[in-house]
Amino acid sequence: MLPLVVIVGRPNVGKSTLFNRLIRRNKALTHDRPGVTRDRIYGEVRGDEAEFALVDTGGLVPDSENEIEYEIYNQTREAIEEAELVLFVVNGREGSTPADEELAGMLRQSNKPVVFAVNKMDGQEQALAMNPDFYGLGFDPMPVSAEHGVNIPELMHLLAEKLPEISSSGETEQDKGLRISLLGRPNVGKSSLVNTLAGEKRQIVNSTAGTTRDSVDVTIRRNDRLYTFVDTAGVRKKSRINDSLERFSILRSLKSSKRSEVAFLILDALEGLLSQDKKLLSFLEREKIPFVVLVNKTDQVRRSDMSRMKKYFESELKFCSFAPVVYTSAITKAGLGGLMPLAEKLWKQSHKRVTTGELNRLIREAVQKHQPPMVKGKRAKLYYLTQTDINPPEFVFFVNNASLVKPAYARYLEKQIRKAFALDMTPVKMYFRNREKKY
Repeated sequence: MLPLVVIVGRPNVGKSTLFNRLIRRNKALTHDRPGVTRDRIYGEVRGDEAEFALVDTGGLVPDSENEIEYEIYNQTREAIEEAELVLFVVNGREGSTPADEELAGMLRQSNKPVVFAVNKMDGQEQALAMNPDFYGLGFDPMPVSAEHGVNIPELMHLLAEKLPEISSSGETEQDKGLRISLLGRPNVGKSSLVNTLAGEKRQIVNSTAGTTRDSVDVTIRRNDRLYTFVDTAGVRKKSRINDSLERFSILRSLKSSKRSEVAFLILDALEGLLSQDKKLLSFLEREKIPFVVLVNKTDQVRRSDMSRMKKYFESELKFCSFAPVVYTSAITKAGLGGLMPLAEKLWKQSHKRVTTGELNRLIREAVQKHQPPMVKGKRAKLYYLTQTDINPPEFVFFVNNASLVKPAYARYLEKQIRKAFALDMTPVKMYFRNREKKY
């Protein structure tokens, strides 16, 4: 395993910008508003001098009475306990603050090695004029600029010096396992489900909608298999998004779901299928992302209403009937036991390949059972079929005239393929192409 480095500091000192700079990609959401990062965000740094896992944490506000800030404080303390090295970041433009002093005291008590970065020192003159109060925090300050890359190589060298050596048996590429994104409206229980599946409180859970603002990776191990859950920001109607930060969070959520192998779409059992849920379903179907529908909060549904609730969702979800539906509760753990095997099965289906010979035997049988309908006196002729891609399975039919294949007949052919080759849960792509006659 790679050694773990955790970034800590007050809100708006540039931790997420430094995180993105070190991992060399924009993974952590950055904004000029304090408190954007709330959960732990994991990344990997692979440089010439050092390789390590890096954790970005929420801004620490000691002794805060705000519930979310208190949860951030607890999350960060847990991250420090797990880490081999702490990267302590302060704002060089503001000088040392009482909050910085309190955090420095907490780090000294942790007995963890600390690298002290004074951020937002954008030029050599600013670095030379660094506030001497920073020396009073008990660590050797290094002036850096995460935004402009000033002294970042020197910072990497210092981190490499203080990190423990990676054992020779360590992995060169960390296995992230099956990547599963959790998508849904705000406050449907995405973070609660992640915490329950992980068996610990990895995500901040609050009744306030929109607590999760970034796409956060949480990796767990089950039966010697790794699963990386991507907890995404809740997706609301565009008309209700007046905040540029929230709009950016939602774009990141949709992008994260497109990068995952499997998506879990979370619905609220009490609220039913709302218009925004249907839009998310259409997005997943349009992008052909393998997904499972989780109807969450079933612990709040009366037992006498369960049957009626299931019939309701079965009816409402007919337009994507191939997607598995699981009724869950993050509180009672109902429905969660079979989720990982189901995700594995769905992933395998989406990567299944079928030989051209098998496909064409199936098509001959399908056409014998039910010929294409006549369209203006003409009938579509299906010459042959081949699979051109996986994830999801993609099939191309070569026909005499693609316009003669109507949607109803295309659905019939899709149903035959799904039934014959056990592709009942994965999305599939089907294309009809004209083939010129050969004389």
